[in-house]
Amino acid sequence: GITERERETLTLVARGLSNEEIAAELFVTHATVRTYVSRLLTKLQARSRAQLVVAAYESGLVRA
Repeated sequence: GITERERETLTLVARGLSNEEIAAELFVTHATVRTYVSRLLTKLQARSRAQLVVAAYESGLVRA
C-alpha cells in the first residue's frame, strides 16, 4: 500500500504537475517530492512517471 501523502502525490503526477509544482501544492520541498515519486515508482513497480500516470487512471484514483 501507499501512504496518503504518496496518494496525493500520485494524483498530482497524474494531473501532469512537475515536481516543483507538486511541492508548492503540498507545501513540501522539491527533494521531498522526489522521495515520494521514487517510493511510488518502487511500490508500484513502475519504470517512469508515465507508468505512474497509467497506474493512477487504472486504479480509479483519477478520471479522464
